[in-house]
Parts: sequence; C-alpha cells; structure tokens
Amino acid sequence: MPALTDLSLIDAQTLRAALPLTEAIAAIRDAASLGTDAFQRSAVDTAHGQFLLMPSELSGYAGCKVLTVAPGNPSRGLDRIQGVFLLFDGDTLEPRAIIDGAELTSLRTPAVTAAIVDLVTPADARTLTVFGTGPQARHHVRAMREIRPIERVRVVGRTEESSRRAADAWSDADLDIRAGSAAEGRDADIVICATSAVEPLFGTGVDARTTVAAVGSHEPTKRELPGALLGSSHVIVESLTVATTEAGDVIQAIDEGHLRVDDLISFQEVATGAVSPGFDRSRVVKTCGMGWQDLVVAVAAMERIDDGGRRGTGR
Repeated sequence: MPALTDLSLIDAQTLRAALPLTEAIAAIRDAASLGTDAFQRSAVDTAHGQFLLMPSELSGYAGCKVLTVAPGNPSRGLDRIQGVFLLFDGDTLEPRAIIDGAELTSLRTPAVTAAIVDLVTPADARTLTVFGTGPQARHHVRAMREIRPIERVRVVGRTEESSRRAADAWSDADLDIRAGSAAEGRDADIVICATSAVEPLFGTGVDARTTVAAVGSHEPTKRELPGALLGSSHVIVESLTVATTEAGDVIQAIDEGHLRVDDLISFQEVATGAVSPGFDRSRVVKTCGMGWQDLVVAVAAMERIDDGGRRGTGR
C-alpha cells in the first residue's frame, strides 16, 4: 500500500483549477452511455446527521465518496455537506488520491444536470428561473449558461429579501438577473429547483417548451415538484433504480397515480439516442447523484493534474 504521503491530495482550490465546468459536463455526457447501476448509495444515521457512502467502479478506476450531512451546520457558519472522495486503482485497488468531497459534489451536481438538460432543451433557450439561493443554485446558473445562451435569470428564495440578495451577489453585466416569484417558473425556458423543500415549489401549467430540473433531494419523503407535473411531462432520470428508490418527486408521483415506472426515460437512453423526448410537452429532469458521476469527474481532474495518469475513463 502506498504511504499516505504518496497519495495525491486534491483540495477544493486545486480541483476548481484543474477541471473547468465545461469539461466536467463533457466528461459526464460522454460516460453516460455506460449507464452503470452497479453500486448504490447507502446512508447511515449519526447522532447529528448522516453518512452517505457512494462507491463506484469504472474503466480502470474505483472510488468511494464519503459525505456527511449535518443539518445544524449552517447555524454554525459551516457547510451542511462535508466529505472526501477516495480514488483507487481499479486493478490493484491501491489508493491513488484523496479529493475534497464537497467541492467534487459542487462540480458534479451541476455538470450532471447540464449534461442531461443539454440533450432535451431547445437550443435557443434564453430564460432561466432558479428556485434556491444556496451554492448549488448559484452553480446551476453557471452550468446553464455553459450550455445555453441564457439572458434572463429570476431567483426565487424563501423570502423576497433572500432572493434579492442572491440575485445581487450573482449579478453579471451580461445578464438580466433579479428576484422573481414562483409564477415565473411556469414559462421560463429552463427551471432549476435546488432547495431543501419537502413539498412542491409550484403548481402545474408549465409551458411545453420548458425543461424543469429538480436536484434538491434524494429522499423518498421529499419533493420539489407536484406529481401532476411529472404525469404531464417527459420524465428523465439518472437510472430507473435510483429514481424509484430515492427520488421523492418520482416515487410520490407514482404512488399518487400520476406516473408509471414504464414512463421513465433514463439518461443513458437519451445520451445514446435510443429515446428522444420531444417538445410536445415539458421535460422534467430528476437527479439524486450517483457514484459513477463522481468517479468520472474525479478521474477527469486527476488526468489533468497528473500527466502520468492512465487514460481511458470511458470518455
């Protein structure tokens, strides 16, 4: 086993510098055809939160992201999610690197959303409504601007003041960004839901042109979207297994009779062209996060940092 001093230690700053968001999006999109369900996330409760364990294996590498979720952290001035990603050689299973898990998640999550949204959204989409004012909401604004010529953004937070603060903080000379309302989610070209909501953020009546992406939860009892919206939309998920065991938006829509498992479209099907959701009705993208996605982004970063690293990540 290599000494700990021989392992690459990739902190948040190094990861950000090594892998631009555009390359993370491309890495996810190119690996999506593999559509692996080999490993599932597991959760273990602790006295003050939860461990999330996300193992994965893909094309010469293996890895496991170990995250902690501490609901009380924001009141302490700390991030709610902490963690590390452990990268291993796929053949020998020797450890190769330790990577900042929270930063990897911050990069992976919007990259996955963008990779899917890019495949199911009109090319001229220019308006974006974002529910949420936290880091993931901000990262998703950046990600959507990487894949579409976004000109207008409306931010919807818990309060008008929080919405205004976020819009001011994310302002850009080339962007019309302001606080908005839930009603604006119905006719935007793209809607991102990146919240901790347990009940739907808005109702139905979404325009057929619109793509709605819900990324805020991975628990069966929580959802950001109403079941009727999923029932009237093309629903794209990372995998059928994850969608039907973790995604509250999907699980509750099925339980309510709005949606059937057979209606679900996988990311793999869209990425390979096996299924092409049309613009005859809105598209709903529901993600929970999967281990293979973290591994793909981690390897892409390693290959940028270490020129001696192996190639062939499935990209």
